Amino acid sequence: MTLSFSIWCEWQKDYAMDLALPETGWTPRLVALGIITTFGASIPVGFNIGVINAPSEFIKRWSNTTVLYSYGVQLTDASLNALIAVTVSIALIGGVVGSLGGAHLADKYGRKKSFLFCAILLTAGACCFQFCRVASSVELLLLGRLLVGLASGLTTSVIPMYLAESSPIKLRGAMGVLCPLGLTAGVVVGQVASLEQVLGTEANWHYALSCFAVLNMICYAFYFWIPESPKYLYSVKGDQVGSLRAIRKLFGRHSIGDDYIKLQMECANGANYTTELEPQTSRSLWSVLRDPTLRLPLILVCALQGGQQLSGINAVFFYSVSIFESVGFSSTAAKFANLGVGCLNLLVSIFGPILMARCNRRLLCLLSCSACSVILFVLTMSIYFIDMVTWFSFVCIGTILLYIIFFQLGLGPIPFFIGSELFELGPRPTAMALGSLSSWGCNFIVGMAFPTLQGIWGAFVFLPFSITCVLLTLLVKFYLPETRGKEISDVVKKVSHGFRSKVLRDE
Repeated sequence: MTLSFSIWCEWQKDYAMDLALPETGWTPRLVALGIITTFGASIPVGFNIGVINAPSEFIKRWSNTTVLYSYGVQLTDASLNALIAVTVSIALIGGVVGSLGGAHLADKYGRKKSFLFCAILLTAGACCFQFCRVASSVELLLLGRLLVGLASGLTTSVIPMYLAESSPIKLRGAMGVLCPLGLTAGVVVGQVASLEQVLGTEANWHYALSCFAVLNMICYAFYFWIPESPKYLYSVKGDQVGSLRAIRKLFGRHSIGDDYIKLQMECANGANYTTELEPQTSRSLWSVLRDPTLRLPLILVCALQGGQQLSGINAVFFYSVSIFESVGFSSTAAKFANLGVGCLNLLVSIFGPILMARCNRRLLCLLSCSACSVILFVLTMSIYFIDMVTWFSFVCIGTILLYIIFFQLGLGPIPFFIGSELFELGPRPTAMALGSLSSWGCNFIVGMAFPTLQGIWGAFVFLPFSITCVLLTLLVKFYLPETRGKEISDVVKKVSHGFRSKVLRDE
């Protein structure tokens, strides 16, 4: 007869106290897990977002020549523009599809194998980019964009969950924020790689699109060295021994401290452990959508992830080049200034792990959403009156920089991992997948609608983004419970009554 797991954990805790061993926190293996997933998947995904815009004219000319050579068809300017729009947007569609598949892959094959699948898709996409010119195939270019889109959706739905589940409570936010940090870093790296001074030339644009594959090698090289999510092994697969082995990998065989014990107990609690092993059953999409106790947290996750895109972050980057040109920057200088804004975005996001470990999620979200709403309104008015008051150009630049800072305080990183703190293991993969779907879907909507609406509304195109931030502020204020340092089972109870939930009670 096996020893009760909870009794075993208590014995381990007493044993650790007797030895006077220090509490565990950041361990080499835990840090390595964060670095490997960030470089192996998150940065390549961000790279593919940032790399595509600069060489688009070269891609357009090559596509025109290739279609004429392969099919004998001369494309019009409108057809070429439509082809480039498809090339950009097909990755976003792939993100939507990849998000939907994330829940199934994460539950059936595990978080670790899903990470490997992300890397394989990214590598396959890089191969398509590399050989599309040799094969004179526009279809191969489109296939590559679709593959990296699928990998993107899978990455944003699985990686934050994988990192959060492998961390003790006090490091859950710091680990979860590594995925958005990697995305932000990847965007900047992609922008640099696509510069004409680097690889963004007519002869080398396909190298610019494919060079991220070097980072995927990190995944392959260290894949067998990183553990599976202990909570997934225990609560979904029912593998008690494998779960303990994974925890020991993360914390070290001899580093038995408080966090080590807490993570073991979280595994037991996640499986509703009593005296026998009772794995949690994974939840289907339909069962999650129909469950009234999951309605509010699901709305929170989808609203925050979708609202993150509808807050206008990509539109601000798109518009910033013209604003820099309005104050006298040349076209080239404006592009470098825009790259500088991207670097500021990365610089602020680097502090994300520290903020998530030390500051409450609710406070950061409220501050970020409310500040962004005000800043976007000021940006709208400044752009509208920019021709009447000359120094408003500098106000526009200042508001863009402030927007980037406040966006990265909360609205940028928190939506990616908040689902892992609002849902127990059973419905968590489905909830994370739906949140990722919301993010990529709203990204697609903004990408398609913004250029048209900008031509119709002018400066007022930023007002819907400001209104979105106001609505997010209200949602967070009244319905988002504090999750930092909280047991997930306690958080789940607070949001289980839908919009009648009293989430601020006992805060």
